[in-house]
Amino acid sequence: DASAAAALLSGTRAAVGVAMARAPHPRARVAWHALDLDAVRDRLEREGEPAATVVEQAAARLRAVADRAGRVPVLVPAFWSWELARAVRGELDDPLTPVLAVGSAASAILGSVVDALLVVGALDLNALVGGFQRLRAERALSGLLAEQTQKARVTDEPEREGGLPRIMDASRLHPGYVIELKTDDVVPADARLLWEDGLEVDESALTGESLPVGKSVDPAPRAPVAERYCMVFEGTTVVAGRARAVVVDIGDHTEAARAVALAARTPAAAGVQARLQELTRKALPLTLAGGAAVTGLSLLRGAPVRQAVAGGVSVAVAAVPEGLPLVATVAQLAAARRLSRRGVLVRTPRTLEALGRMDTICFDKTGTLTENRLRLTRVAGADGTVRRVGDPEAADAVRTAARAVPRLNGDGARPTHATDEAVLDAAGDDPGWTQVEGLPFETSRGYAAAVGRDRAGGPETLVVKGAPETVLPACADLPSHALEVAQALARDGLRIIAVASRPLRRGEKAADVLEQQPAKLEFTGLLALADVPRETSPALVRGLREAGVRPVVLTGDHPQTAHAIAVDLGWPEDAVVVTGDELAAADRTARSRMLRDADVVARVAPEQKLQVVESLRDAGRVVGMVGDGANDAAAIRAADIGVGISARGSAAARNAADLVVTGDDLLVLVEAVREGRALWHSVADAIAILIGGNAGEVGFGILGTVLSGSSPLSTRQMLLVNLFTDLFPAMAVAVTRTGDPEQEAADAGAPLGTAVLGEPLLRQIRHRALTTALGATAAWLFGRFTPGTDRRSTTMALCAVVGTQLAQTLADRRDSRLVQVTSLGSAAALVALVQTPGVSRLFGCTPLGPVAWTGVAAAIVLALAGQRALPEVEEAVLKYWPMLAERLP
Repeated sequence: DASAAAALLSGTRAAVGVAMARAPHPRARVAWHALDLDAVRDRLEREGEPAATVVEQAAARLRAVADRAGRVPVLVPAFWSWELARAVRGELDDPLTPVLAVGSAASAILGSVVDALLVVGALDLNALVGGFQRLRAERALSGLLAEQTQKARVTDEPEREGGLPRIMDASRLHPGYVIELKTDDVVPADARLLWEDGLEVDESALTGESLPVGKSVDPAPRAPVAERYCMVFEGTTVVAGRARAVVVDIGDHTEAARAVALAARTPAAAGVQARLQELTRKALPLTLAGGAAVTGLSLLRGAPVRQAVAGGVSVAVAAVPEGLPLVATVAQLAAARRLSRRGVLVRTPRTLEALGRMDTICFDKTGTLTENRLRLTRVAGADGTVRRVGDPEAADAVRTAARAVPRLNGDGARPTHATDEAVLDAAGDDPGWTQVEGLPFETSRGYAAAVGRDRAGGPETLVVKGAPETVLPACADLPSHALEVAQALARDGLRIIAVASRPLRRGEKAADVLEQQPAKLEFTGLLALADVPRETSPALVRGLREAGVRPVVLTGDHPQTAHAIAVDLGWPEDAVVVTGDELAAADRTARSRMLRDADVVARVAPEQKLQVVESLRDAGRVVGMVGDGANDAAAIRAADIGVGISARGSAAARNAADLVVTGDDLLVLVEAVREGRALWHSVADAIAILIGGNAGEVGFGILGTVLSGSSPLSTRQMLLVNLFTDLFPAMAVAVTRTGDPEQEAADAGAPLGTAVLGEPLLRQIRHRALTTALGATAAWLFGRFTPGTDRRSTTMALCAVVGTQLAQTLADRRDSRLVQVTSLGSAAALVALVQTPGVSRLFGCTPLGPVAWTGVAAAIVLALAGQRALPEVEEAVLKYWPMLAERLP
């Protein structure tokens, strides 16, 4: 009945979801950039969203009511519990779940409801911890994103000065709305320009171009995204000018959404989880074989069928490491908490182990490794000598360029154009200059100019700064080297500004001079600007290389520009550069071969960033991707480790990421790599505790059945062993960073799946299993051959199994205070349980006397002594039977 009710509820829920889902409304992709303004208006008037149906309206009301109810304090715990339940349901999707469920069902069928409940409790505890961590991380990220709700200025008038704009949430925009844009605005939707006044937009978040793009209202047929000058795109930033534009695309139809849509891929499982699944698959046949062996041996010894099957179930359940998924989750949670204190929000805890395997990390250059802010870096004087900023002999050219910056409002306020800001920052204060008139920079004009006078006296002077192709031809007696120097600086990836001036002739008026095309200027020098590296970028690149991780920079810049900037960021002079055109001309195999040793990928489109990540993965690399723009979202999602940046990144990049850096300092990524590698070592030690101990329990169960006709320990006792030995001590080992940094460094260049979870782990599991079986067998035999009941010998075996495993754990991590506390605490809890009559009887035990405890202690000492001799014994055995080496696990 319960199953039928659950099926009915699930079917009803699915049907309601289908009924409430909005029918797809196909919409042709329109080349808005190719249409003139009249055609844009006509197309928008013809197109429109279909009216909502009655069901859709009802669903919207229900969602609104649910949202309001979720904010009522009294109902918050109920909604939080519902979300936690959904997260726990997702965590139950684990390969060990069906095994434990079958064991629970078998225990219930055999009449032991308590055993069944204990198995289910162990299963649910793991899911609860994992679900809680996932829910907490998602809530933290949601709170982070909620603080960044975007607004838009909307007006009903498309004309330049018409209408008073009103503020509204950008999420409420629809095609046809007219938006107003000003300096520092983030564009809220894809829109077609209606008019503009000196508009320049930073589109690096979408196209990867690091320099602002000038805009115009003229159509741009067949132009790529980076050259659609009549369009503004969602998520880009206005750096200069103002404009009005009509919204043409929102939501999933924007160019930014196209980049996110490419991210709808789920990478294959890898790392610790894949290795755990592999170990589980290998262990399951042995588990079933152990249970079947105990059942068969019991039947052969004449035991009742019920008793024989119960013994087989107990051994099978003992072989399943209930804490295995829990230990991995807790280890990841501990690492996530350590990283959160350093400014890294872990959205997907399982990504942390991939950090330990990562050998390649790709960076979007603009705004990630660089500041996405122009700075003056070099100055070439009239004599052609290139000098660094701050050189006294370069001061004249810098001061002249600063005087050409117009003060538009006449009060000396600094302008907001990125180039002007860079020049003024380098020039500093100039109290000796008084500006009379100014002419701001416009892309169509190609220069900015101003007229002023030196307070020390002299005539008024016209000063001009702008593009070399505009300013240099206007210079009289231009030095022959000027053009060569400008080209050389441009080849180094710098943005060049030419500076010139001339005194006003008698009778000339400032306003008239500025309206005329400049001519007969005196060449002053050249300024070179660049999107300079962040202060921490060279240290980040160096730290990653020292950790054995190869950094790769992805950018939309010209190859020469990209190479020059990469060298400044810390890449070697011989850095290998691959271009987007070369990748486009190659097939998938060739791309993997080209990118295997690449350091820089230039002229890369958003779709190609995804190809770069996939090709590196095809080449066998474990790839990380760091980005902050919408054009990085697909690559971030496809990478083994996706990293978004909260402080300056787009919502698309953050939503696609596994890790979100909440601050500006990316050096935390080096620490994150170390945490990932330490996680592997800690989890490896915990796996050895879990699987090795359980394997020893299975071996003891089989041996005990051979000697006595039934399994010495019951299902309940096996679970008790796993509780005391697996759960808390193994968790303590997992959350404690390994104390062997030399071993971590030695494994940095090797695949951790084999270096940590390969043969060394199997050898550790084998030794722990043999040691555990030896201690348990010795204590059990001591109890059988001394006066007492079968319950006494079983209790001694139980205590020896737990004691032997705890002693091994303490020996392996003797320097960890947490491991000491949990191991000694588990031992004390076991002693209290055994010596308390009522509780002891519940678990099939009996209080022990001094002789019995002495026998248990002696068995543990014997087992530990045997463990120290195991390597020599193995070596001697393999020397006489070399074929056995191929069969050892």
